[in-house]
This record gives sequence, structure tokens and C-alpha cells, in this order.
Amino acid sequence: MLEPRASRPYWPDALAKPSDDISSLKPWSWAVERLEQSHNYWIATSRPDRRPHLMLVWGVWWQDAFWFSTGPRTRKARNIAACPHVVIGTDKADEAVILEGTAEEITDRTVWKELAKVYNQKYGGDVEPLLMASDGCVFRVQPQVAFAQDEHAENFADAVTRWHFQGE
Repeated sequence: MLEPRASRPYWPDALAKPSDDISSLKPWSWAVERLEQSHNYWIATSRPDRRPHLMLVWGVWWQDAFWFSTGPRTRKARNIAACPHVVIGTDKADEAVILEGTAEEITDRTVWKELAKVYNQKYGGDVEPLLMASDGCVFRVQPQVAFAQDEHAENFADAVTRWHFQGE
């Protein structure tokens, strides 16, 4: 994957005009590190009647995408079936990475086996028997746009970063 293009987010209500200097923007590697290290992730989906739904999931950043599994009858799985647009957020709000993208169900069980190895390495245990025996769903979220907010940055407002991915 080509590195996404970094820019400042559209921030019309900012008190000061953002600087044209983009050297304070976060590098994509900063975001990837947080995506890989987050233990829990927030996932926002939309119900068929358009009401929002927010839930926690375990997941992994793997092959330039966010991956997670869930049961087919869960609210998030049913929401994704109706509208695949999702938002994913890492667990630490003071160093937040937020992805907007489209969730795609992955049905290839050979991919599930590879994913189980990545899950096992991150969370411990052995999820492969559970994953392979279940009637669960595996989803890949291909990011379209991402945002970063780092409260520890010298100048918080200048460090807020937006990334656009190829084709967006």
C-alpha cells in the first residue's frame, strides 16, 4: 500500500487559521503504531433506521486494513449487512486514531486461519478452533480516510492530522 496523503482536517470553527506549514502533522507510521498496539477498538455502525450504534471489539491492524470478527446475529453484523460504512477508533483517546471505511465480510476460511495466527500473537491463546468452528463473521475495514489527535503534541491543534487513501 502506498502511504496515505497527510493534510490538515477541515476545521471551520478553529479560533486561529491553521498554519500552512505541515511539518507538525503526524506521520502515518505514528498512526499504524497505535492501530497495532490498541487492545480494544470502538466501532460505530448505523442501524437500518439510521440510528448510531457504538460497540467495543478486539481487532488487528493487518495487511493495511483493520480486521475483526463477530457473530452474524450481533447488532454490528446486522448493521454492516444493511450499511457497510463504519468508523473505527483506537482505545486511547489522548492519542486517538480514527478510521472511516467500508467493512467487507471475508468468507475465505484460509484467510481466517492466517488471521487467527495474528490474533493469537496479539491476544494470546488459540482462537483458531473457536473461529473456524463458529458461524461467525470476519470483516476487513479498508480505510478511506483517517484522523489523528495527539494531546501530547507540543501544539495540539497543529498536530491534528487527516490522511486520505488511494482512490479517495
